[in-house]
Amino acid sequence: MSTSPANPPCLVESRRHGDIVELHLARAPVNALDPALCGDLCDAIADAVAQQARGIVLSGGPKVFSAGLDVPHLLSLGDDRAALKAAWERFFAAARALVECPVPVVAAIAGHAPAGGCVLALCCDYRVMASGPYRIGLNETQVGLVAPEGIQRLMRRVVGPYRAERLLVAGEMIEAEQALAFGLVDELVGIDEVAQRARSWLEHLLRLPSEAMLRTRTIARADMVVAMQPELIQLDHFIDAWYDAGTQQALHALVASLRK
Repeated sequence: MSTSPANPPCLVESRRHGDIVELHLARAPVNALDPALCGDLCDAIADAVAQQARGIVLSGGPKVFSAGLDVPHLLSLGDDRAALKAAWERFFAAARALVECPVPVVAAIAGHAPAGGCVLALCCDYRVMASGPYRIGLNETQVGLVAPEGIQRLMRRVVGPYRAERLLVAGEMIEAEQALAFGLVDELVGIDEVAQRARSWLEHLLRLPSEAMLRTRTIARADMVVAMQPELIQLDHFIDAWYDAGTQQALHALVASLRK
């Protein structure tokens, strides 16, 4: 008699702290964002809201919040454009779920946050990062990719147009102290205190009259919702660039360097 395969473990751990739910990325070793993790994040956000969470903390680590998209997995898809597009759509769905979340979300960045990890952080209301030699940024140009206009808008929103231009064009990853100085993150604390500080910030916010705070938040974040719409992501153009020979060479070189 055949048996159905066991359900795979959820890659996002949910931890309840009163009115706040911490969603902890749990795909070892570096929370690389494959379709399963992105799908679980979407589900976890929806579940937290359905269970009446008044605020969410998005955490990762240790020492890596999220290393960004799972490039080896994406490269393994080869010429299957439909599968590649589906994988990227799952990632952007997770980013939109954060942007459109009806309750505040704080990123607890206990380590590095390159590329897709930085995007997830930018989609949150507030960013608490570990102090120390940890880096954050959108390094797409270093592997021959162009950050979509919508993602660039998120970066411009927090650091200003000129600073965003410099960071985006160079694909620069900056350390925590500089990220704080630029406004890319809001606070630095010790690495073991990041999640607790994120909860404390939310607890303070949640003491405000709820309806006024949430309605004001919706108005203030409307530009983020617009930024994540498909017409500002232009995924087909992004995938065209993915298959460019130079980009493929840079991506394979990146994967080779990670295996050393």
